[in-house]
Amino acid sequence: MRRLVFIFWPALLAFFCGLAQASMGLAELPAAAGDGPVTVFYPSGDPPQPTRRGRFTLDLAAQGAPVRGNGRLVVVSHGSGGAPWVHTDLAHSLVDAGFIVAMPEHKADNYKDDSNPGPDSWTMRPGEVSRAIDAVGRDPRFAPLLKLDKVGMYGMSAGGHTALSLAGGLWSPAAFKQHCEADLVEDFQSCVGLITRLTGGPLDSIKKWGALLVIRHRFGDATPREDHDPRIAAIVAGVPSAADFDMATLSHPRVALGLITARQDRWLIPRFHSDRVLAACLPRCELIADMPTGGHGALLSPPPPGLTGLIGDMLNDPPGFDRAGVLPEVNRKTTAFFSAHLLP
Repeated sequence: MRRLVFIFWPALLAFFCGLAQASMGLAELPAAAGDGPVTVFYPSGDPPQPTRRGRFTLDLAAQGAPVRGNGRLVVVSHGSGGAPWVHTDLAHSLVDAGFIVAMPEHKADNYKDDSNPGPDSWTMRPGEVSRAIDAVGRDPRFAPLLKLDKVGMYGMSAGGHTALSLAGGLWSPAAFKQHCEADLVEDFQSCVGLITRLTGGPLDSIKKWGALLVIRHRFGDATPREDHDPRIAAIVAGVPSAADFDMATLSHPRVALGLITARQDRWLIPRFHSDRVLAACLPRCELIADMPTGGHGALLSPPPPGLTGLIGDMLNDPPGFDRAGVLPEVNRKTTAFFSAHLLP
């Protein structure tokens, strides 16, 4: 045994030292027919440089040469109107542990085009995740570095809905409609997004009538949506949209499932969403982190700068939230969850 340790120790040491010295590379795979582009973060041996993307300046090795990591891929599904750049800190934690991270741009529900969020997007998203796995697996830079028999998947907000779908949860547009008919006032932003809000004023009755008119017209299909990708072996859902799921179908998740919750979430009120998932799946799922003072935007890291109005109210940090102290630990626990379930 001592002889084996002596032989393998230099190789192990070289592997971990290589990861410690690696920077985070950035590549953007072009859009395939009908899909958006896929952003890929990965361990790279090239030095990072300040890189401007959207409203963010990030230290990345853009188009840097990939180096071998741990051989595993994690796909990240962004929230409504989202972008890859608000998940860069999580990507960095995963890349530091050797993962390659792929982020598909969800059609008509991203920061460039937010024309069709909600159940229409939720229906398409799981397929977009699967095709992102295909795209990375075809790329000659990454294919030799990956085994795709055990892939991780992380989703936040609407991406959390995608995560629960791929974990085996069944939902339907009609179930979304039924939730909004029953709980429109208490969970208003979940039902209407950021179009408007209730203020307690005389126009509230018109807003509620209009919201239900549109929802009833668009979302009557009661056919359960069922999604599965056998390559996905571990899933994390962060502050997920979940009110339209049949919770019985989440009582025995198809794969390892972890959840991240935020008690001060005002966009997806926990008692209608994440709390119901936890009540259904525990102890067969894991509560990775619960943020008592975190809001809906707590997992956006780095956070979008300069948000005002309704979107600022929904995504900016609530008073008392210690972002600098909480988020690195949440990212560490998320990375540890994927390591535990994908690396053995």
